[in-house]
Amino acid sequence: MRKIIVNFAEEILIDMIVKLEDKLAYIIAVVNEFAAAFSLNPQQAYRYLDRFKGIDFVDKFYNVEHTQPFEDVVEDLALHCRNNGGALA
Repeated sequence: MRKIIVNFAEEILIDMIVKLEDKLAYIIAVVNEFAAAFSLNPQQAYRYLDRFKGIDFVDKFYNVEHTQPFEDVVEDLALHCRNNGGALA
């Protein structure tokens, strides 16, 4: 019985790690798309998105945002960051 529980827990943990890896890969892609859209390098884009809560936005709404085209996500992020004090338009 214990082996079954351990195997089940391992499967859940592996699934969680895969989902986290997918989310991280998506956030990296979004940062790169945002950088390209606003002529920034990826480090500048990350700092801007982090400062004006864009990274939090993508993390919180990943389930919806990852189903949208990158162009729409970049627009959503730009608006969200402007609403939080950012100046890129």
